[in-house]
Amino acid sequence: MLTLASKLKRDDGLKGSRTSTTASDSTRRVSVRDRLLVKEVAELEANLPCTCKVHFPDPNKLHCFQLTVTPDEGYYQGGKFQFETEVPDAYNMVPPKVRCLTRIWHPNITETGEICLRMLFGD
Repeated sequence: MLTLASKLKRDDGLKGSRTSTTASDSTRRVSVRDRLLVKEVAELEANLPCTCKVHFPDPNKLHCFQLTVTPDEGYYQGGKFQFETEVPDAYNMVPPKVRCLTRIWHPNITETGEICLRMLFGD
């Protein structure tokens, strides 16, 4: 599923043979964000509950994905809620941006779908 993972493995294999030019090295560089996301997405997919599904519109862009949550208990039982996540380039220093695509009434979600949990991030 993770096509970026194969790219990273290929890049790591090329590190030992640094016979390429500087221009081709710059095309092979992978951001810290993408290196972190390969590991974290694999962990996410392995530990995701059955009521959640993750979807990558473009498998080569692990920094943009959608999460669908279908609660099987509680007040929102039977609902289907979609969230869009975008991980910024400065990830690990800057939190991901999450937006609820499904119109819902929740005290931490605005009418436009923005998640309001700034107190967790120290803003």
